[in-house]
Amino acid sequence: MIAGKVVGSVISTRKCENLVGNKFMIVDVLDHMQTSGKQLIAIDKIGAGIGEYVLVAQGSAARIGCGMSDAPIDAAIVGIIDDGTGLE
Repeated sequence: MIAGKVVGSVISTRKCENLVGNKFMIVDVLDHMQTSGKQLIAIDKIGAGIGEYVLVAQGSAARIGCGMSDAPIDAAIVGIIDDGTGLE
């Protein structure tokens, strides 16, 4: 699991049938948690907003964590951080 900050959203009018009705957010991965890219797109099933710090699950944990085991999801926002002392 990684931590990041929501910096934007993605609108997609055409997508896989399993993804219809879901919101996608752009997450800036915090510097010390990066394994590859600085940003990722994550499905948001909990209602995170721009500017909030979030917990992001990746891979199969993302699909299971948001209850969509049959959808093509690689990253999912699974929590909003209320107090992240030392995150930045």
